[in-house]
Amino acid sequence: MNIVCLNGSPRLKGNSATISAKICETAEQKGAAVSTWNLNKLDFRGCQACYACKTKSDTCVLKDDLAEVLEAVRTADMLILATPVYYGDVSSQMKAFIDRTFSFLVPDFKNAPSPNRLEGDKKLLFVITQGNPDETVFQDIYPRYSTLFKWNGFGQSELIRACGLANAGDAAEREDVMNQVEVLARKLFG
Repeated sequence: MNIVCLNGSPRLKGNSATISAKICETAEQKGAAVSTWNLNKLDFRGCQACYACKTKSDTCVLKDDLAEVLEAVRTADMLILATPVYYGDVSSQMKAFIDRTFSFLVPDFKNAPSPNRLEGDKKLLFVITQGNPDETVFQDIYPRYSTLFKWNGFGQSELIRACGLANAGDAAEREDVMNQVEVLARKLFG
């Protein structure tokens, strides 16, 4: 299995990164090849709404650090998106990446029976952490983005959501969170 993991937090050792690292470690132990990128360390722009990916090219035409990441996602079997909740949504780094996946859609994606350019049935794992302990707050994030990724061929989707993780290191100290990670890792990777 070929896995691409994208950390959307500017904190390299933050809670979402801790959780995704544990998932990736388990996947590698089970024989998966894992490539991890920290989006905040890359030099890239968001989608420019140029529509070149719909008129001139089958890929995003921007030449920046995200080009390699987008190509890796094209060939991946699984994509792990790890993000904290910042101001009620995914981090801006993660949102910029997500916007660039617009290039994965065919020109007539609204009417096409198969709206994406990606091959195979890909899996998506969304890791969302938030400082607010109230699970009813920001629960709309995952459904919105999993719907977008279904358009892109990610038919199977899983969520790890951990609330009440306000400080770096909280995830590693929370037994309930790490148990959730372990159970899902066993389900995904045997």
